[in-house]
Amino acid sequence: MSLDPDDPRPPYQQVAASLRAAILTRKIAPGDKLPSQMELGRHYGVARMTVQQALRILKDEGLIVSRQGSGVFARARTEKPIGLRPHIERAFEQPQVEIDFSGYTAETLHGIIAEPLDKIRSGRLTPQSIRIRMLLSDMNRPLSLPVRTDGDVEASGPVRQRMADISARHAGAIEATVEELCDLGLVPECSIETRLHGSAPLFKVYIVNRTDAFFGYYPVVKHDVRIGGKKQAIFDPMGKDAVLFQRTDDGDPDSTDSQFVTQTRQWFDSVWNTIAAPKQP
Repeated sequence: MSLDPDDPRPPYQQVAASLRAAILTRKIAPGDKLPSQMELGRHYGVARMTVQQALRILKDEGLIVSRQGSGVFARARTEKPIGLRPHIERAFEQPQVEIDFSGYTAETLHGIIAEPLDKIRSGRLTPQSIRIRMLLSDMNRPLSLPVRTDGDVEASGPVRQRMADISARHAGAIEATVEELCDLGLVPECSIETRLHGSAPLFKVYIVNRTDAFFGYYPVVKHDVRIGGKKQAIFDPMGKDAVLFQRTDDGDPDSTDSQFVTQTRQWFDSVWNTIAAPKQP
């Protein structure tokens, strides 16, 4: 297929337009691998640099993602919610597993990594190292969330204690399981740590193997919880309603995705190394 010589657009824009149409009409379905740059060049009768310029446009539009060593893949537009579970499970298939999490209680993370950790225990997965860092809000401080609906932050201590107990249960279970795998010699090297900070939980972030970043806002909702046997109306960040958006570091330092992942890693490290303190036993 050669380009239209009467089309006033530069060749790279014509190639981008053709591929864009194929992706949006699902002739190239989400998850499908695109032909190589050489194959695309032959298909459109253009130089490889022209193909690279076209792919850069589609990356910036969020229509494709490039994975080093694997190729270029079509994906759904970034406005669509992303399922985290398959990405976490795929990470545990690698020799080195790194997960950084910042959020509310680590309940979702606990649920997602339970199966990969069970597979390690049964010998079906054999990572050589696991490194997990969790940044959580310090519920011993008078935070703005969670809070009673009357807004009394000081009187909301029992509300925060309830969430502190939930957080300790899930984060503690993750820590205990990973440490057990190391103690059993199933994973040669393990590092898992939780640090607390004084900011209210307003969003969640996952950074998986340093290449994939997932970000989502916690919607604040009003609902009733039982504290001391009595119902209490509170404003609470709702983790299960957080829609995640994904960006992948594709190795191109100028791409929007790569810059987002880099900035997210830098943000996480800055909080981890400054205002966050190790969780006390």
